[in-house]
Amino acid sequence: MSGQLPGRLVILSGPSGVGKTTVANRVLAESPVPMVRSVSVTTRPRRPDEIDGVHYRFVSPEEFERLRAQQAFLECFQVFGNGHWYGTLRQAVLSALSAGKWVLLVIDVNGALAVQEEFPDAVSIFLLPKDWQSLEERLRGRGTEPEEVVRLRLERAAEELRLAEKYRYRVVNDDLEQTVRDIIEILKKEAKEASRPETS
Repeated sequence: MSGQLPGRLVILSGPSGVGKTTVANRVLAESPVPMVRSVSVTTRPRRPDEIDGVHYRFVSPEEFERLRAQQAFLECFQVFGNGHWYGTLRQAVLSALSAGKWVLLVIDVNGALAVQEEFPDAVSIFLLPKDWQSLEERLRGRGTEPEEVVRLRLERAAEELRLAEKYRYRVVNDDLEQTVRDIIEILKKEAKEASRPETS
């Protein structure tokens, strides 16, 4: 499917606490290709600083289930057993790709693997922590979640790190500036390769 569309999918994943949101925002601001971020749909409550339709599309569990039943999602998953669902709307992604946009999906590993089955040429990037200790310190340093949630996040992070090899690229997020430069270089490389005429 993806070969018929002028745009490209870019997947960014990584364990909780690795800095995906910060990196994604910088990459979007400095992207060498026409990139837009896919806005995920979620059933979790909106936080005071979040704008519906910008950070997420906030819907009721009933609305989310209706969309699931219609197979409207490219991928969807439930996070950390808290009952909240997240999903990527298929039509919104396809519309952007058809318009020649590169679409950035910031999604978890399970979602990424599902998307890669349908879009095998997606530019998949896994963001790695410098080391396990620094990841654990970041998660505990937030101080916003009870210990059992932190423990769940750490268990999940360990599972995700084992699947990093399923991604085309792996980038260590030790220094933000360097991380952004590394991803920008990946995008330039992919854009250059995509523009080469195919040889029969």
